[in-house]
Amino acid sequence: MSARQPRFNQHLLIDTTPLPDSIPKVQEVGSSSAPLLSASYFIGARCKAYNDDYMQCKTEANGKGEMDCLREGRKVTRCAGSVLEDVNKSCLEEFRKHWECLDNNNQQLWQCRKWERPLNSCVFEKLNLEKKIPGAPENETPVHLRKRQIFAHSIMTQ
Repeated sequence: MSARQPRFNQHLLIDTTPLPDSIPKVQEVGSSSAPLLSASYFIGARCKAYNDDYMQCKTEANGKGEMDCLREGRKVTRCAGSVLEDVNKSCLEEFRKHWECLDNNNQQLWQCRKWERPLNSCVFEKLNLEKKIPGAPENETPVHLRKRQIFAHSIMTQ
């Protein structure tokens, strides 16, 4: 037997160094993946300008923009949090049904179209945010508006 003791490096490391004052403070979104996926197209619709600024900063920094792009990243986080807050205030029931469906169906969007349509309608009516899939062909019906979902376990009733 070896006398060497095992060493593990999976310790939780937290950097307690405060960020510089030039970087704005922001609360984290504090959401799991299912609500974020459910609201992702609405976040994209409202926060497009902030997302574009952040991605431009990251591109111009050539992969070394961690500190340089924090200001833009914080704006994205703040905007995403505001969208989630607004959706929770305006369409809580529809939002909860949709993200719970996603959570129970391995994040498969096509399984949850039944709950997605009422959510999309509510968010459009109350927040004026519309789901648009980037790069979708103009001459075809978007996948989330099709009557029949090919891979879904259940048939749509709407």
